[in-house]
Amino acid sequence: MFTLTCPTSRHRDGRSPLLLAAVLVVAVPGFLVTACSGQAGPQQNDAIAAARAATGGKAPVAGRRPGVVQAVRLLAQAAQAAIVTSYQGEEVVTRWSEGGSGSVLVSDIWHVSGGQTVTQTLDAGASTSQPYLSSDDDGQAPEGVLGVTIPLVQLLETHYVVACAGAGLAVDRTAQVVEARRPDGSLAARFWLDDATKLPLEREIYDTAAHVISRDVFINVRFAKQGSAPASAPADPRGLWTDPFSQAQLLALRARGWLVPAELPGGLELFTGAETEASSGTVLDLGYSDGLSVISVFEQHGQLAASLAGWRKTTVAGHVVFVAEPDQRSLTWSGRGMVYTVVADAPTQTVDAVVGALPHDRPPGFWKRMTRGLVRLASWANPFH
Repeated sequence: MFTLTCPTSRHRDGRSPLLLAAVLVVAVPGFLVTACSGQAGPQQNDAIAAARAATGGKAPVAGRRPGVVQAVRLLAQAAQAAIVTSYQGEEVVTRWSEGGSGSVLVSDIWHVSGGQTVTQTLDAGASTSQPYLSSDDDGQAPEGVLGVTIPLVQLLETHYVVACAGAGLAVDRTAQVVEARRPDGSLAARFWLDDATKLPLEREIYDTAAHVISRDVFINVRFAKQGSAPASAPADPRGLWTDPFSQAQLLALRARGWLVPAELPGGLELFTGAETEASSGTVLDLGYSDGLSVISVFEQHGQLAASLAGWRKTTVAGHVVFVAEPDQRSLTWSGRGMVYTVVADAPTQTVDAVVGALPHDRPPGFWKRMTRGLVRLASWANPFH
């Protein structure tokens, strides 16, 4: 979840991208103990069936070592738990940048078994930030907790090696720990999954030097009986986005003039997308992930204003873009008649590569400078000048 001084919107696919209202307005047209347990039950079977359905019937656990098999099953159970368990709690998201500075976001989450999820998010580091309320009505594919959903679990086991790493404690509850490692063996992430419900309680993400760059914790968790609404949930806000597009619909968008890259640098695959109608036109929201890093790319036809309140200009991958304060994980710019906005939960080098791979307008005055340069070059080559 990321929030600025403008409204945000969580989505039903396990990511937490930002609806950048400012852009829409200005656009012109831990603790390890032993080994993982192996309990199986109805929720596990449902989770594995859901994982197979999400991958065209492929069993994601076939042909793997026992520890890997169990880890995949646990993650699938965790994704399923986000659907079948009624709960409420606070999700605290802490991110650290390369310079050592950090940002903290706090979200109150209410979920009804097989039904609605309501999220209220506040940037704990911004004194002027107002909480933003969003709703997800998709009871069979909710947005999940700590980024654990069936689609993202599938991407995770595609790009990383997952395995059980022992039992542990998270927010005073016993948990099973699952690790994700990169192909070179370096630790990429750890997940703490609640023993009783399998709901994710904690997640840490590490850079290639084994430094923690992200920690998400689900605290003050309370559970209700299946099918009952958690107490004190806020009123249902009106939703904005369409249901997620199918893969065929996403690809068809290109024929309508949208960019819709199939993949982005860092091994990020297009896995979801939706659209909404704003006063300034249609806004397309595309989700890319490798199972851990998640980047949302918003596309809208138009041109950015010369300045944006709450944003500052900076240079990323050789291009001038606007970056949002205070989180600096939201970037926006104009490129070839389109406004692109990137909301990133990913390492800095991945974000830089993504920004560099998307279209950009040339700097203002480029052709004027080129013309002067060509005239000057021509005068040097003219012996009669």
